[in-house]
Amino acid sequence: MTTPPYQPGYGPGLSDKSKVVAGILGILLGTFGAGRFYTGHTKIAVLQLVVSIVTCGVGALWGVIDGIMILVNGGTDAQGRPLRD
Repeated sequence: MTTPPYQPGYGPGLSDKSKVVAGILGILLGTFGAGRFYTGHTKIAVLQLVVSIVTCGVGALWGVIDGIMILVNGGTDAQGRPLRD
């Protein structure tokens, strides 16, 4: 069994996705679920998109709040690894 190569800038068990990028995408493009698509959470992203369409855009508030929560508390990618700073 071989060990995976070390990637500088990424600690063990950290995602290659950035929480800043995910948060900004969530705030600016939360209507389309862009922050969740970025982190690999496809089902939640599609749900955000559908809720935004069904509520005529009011559901975009979900994306804004989601983006702020990712920036403040961090988040995880689709594999459960914490997002890097």
